[in-house]
Amino acid sequence: MKKQDFIKAVATDAGLSQDAVSKVLSSMIDTITSELKSGEEVNITGFGAFKVAHRAARKGVNPRTQESMQIGPRKSPVFRAGKTFKESIR
Repeated sequence: MKKQDFIKAVATDAGLSQDAVSKVLSSMIDTITSELKSGEEVNITGFGAFKVAHRAARKGVNPRTQESMQIGPRKSPVFRAGKTFKESIR
């Protein structure tokens, strides 16, 4: 399902216009992104949690040249599904 299909499905289910759902979805994504950037965790009860995982620096190998290289530390977004969400899928 693509974003536009998702917007149509939610608009139909909620009885709202596609434009309103699109604005809400964009706002939701922006809010989650800004909270993760500031180091906060976003919990949506019954759905799951978004957080930032910190990956330490490590050694790697360039597959083309087989040279060892240092891979720097990085932050990565992580989604952990909630219990209710997991159970509804099973």
